[in-house]
Amino acid sequence: MLAVGETIEDYPNDKPYPSRLVMGSHGDRPIHIVVADNKENGETIIITVYEPDPNLWESDFKRRKQ
Repeated sequence: MLAVGETIEDYPNDKPYPSRLVMGSHGDRPIHIVVADNKENGETIIITVYEPDPNLWESDFKRRKQ
């Protein structure tokens, strides 16, 4: 999923590694994956995976509602 997912938000100041929010899907279900990128060791660390709340996200689940 990470290989074909789309980064929709970046968090470059997160510690200990910069992180990002990736949008993907499982069938017709939207999935958000928060990952941290440890570039020094060339690894991607999965922090959490969740189904985004439609009350908080636009219909494409790529933008937060204002």
